[in-house]
Amino acid sequence: MTGGTDLSGKTCMVTGATSGHGRAVALSLAAGGADLVLLGRNKDKCAAVQREISGRGGRRPGILVCDLSSLTDIRRCAAEFLSWNRPLHMLVNNAGQVNERFRESADGFEETFAVNYLAMFALTLLLLERIKRSAPARIINVSSDTHYMAYLDLDDLEARRRRYSFMGAYSRSKLAVVYFTRELARRLAGSGVTVNAVDPGPVRSNIANKPGVLARMANALIQCTFPKPEKAARTAVYCATSPDLEGASGGYYRFMKKKDPGVSPDSEFGARLWDITARMVGMDTDNI
Repeated sequence: MTGGTDLSGKTCMVTGATSGHGRAVALSLAAGGADLVLLGRNKDKCAAVQREISGRGGRRPGILVCDLSSLTDIRRCAAEFLSWNRPLHMLVNNAGQVNERFRESADGFEETFAVNYLAMFALTLLLLERIKRSAPARIINVSSDTHYMAYLDLDDLEARRRRYSFMGAYSRSKLAVVYFTRELARRLAGSGVTVNAVDPGPVRSNIANKPGVLARMANALIQCTFPKPEKAARTAVYCATSPDLEGASGGYYRFMKKKDPGVSPDSEFGARLWDITARMVGMDTDNI
């Protein structure tokens, strides 16, 4: 699936790598010869994918167990990886979730927003110096076309003033990912690090495998009608590995084609969102 690109000597981290789209991306990168780091919240599931990749003849991946709903755990996880003194040539921010009912993360944020966006922001920036030192390098952020139906209120990013909607929460988090991608690309210009967002399209996954009537109905629909993860993973793998995208940054891709993300070209909005997010996660980003 890597289109013949030789990934030998490339270290690639994939978040949410234990099932669905993330697992398919990890398997494809490993098949290209990459040295994988699997990040997931369940050690046993990470180990299962580790064994699967090794059993297929790939290099034995490293494992990082991390609860992406906790900023404390994200900082611990990033520090653990940095202590390995390994390069990082590709970071695929794939992990995501959606909750039928409102829930707060360990840090008191709406959990879908926390896992899908705040965690991506924090983990990426904690690893950014290592990624820059590993350049040329690529960052791939998984978004979704649901972002087209979303609106971000900078005074109420978590939409606390509105009635909770699982699709509203999910689409807002994915819109924030698009803005983060564009702003990070702007800040990384000339660094040798590119960053792009992707929509895998419909994908057969366990994202809706949760308690609740609506969640069960959604999960049944996903399992019966959506394409297999191996097909959906092609766009992320393309953006992570294709020579055609060398130097391309700040784009939004679906079905391996660049498309208009439909967001405001006003860079001021993205910069303001960045500053607010940095305060939410407690990071100083003035030098980025």
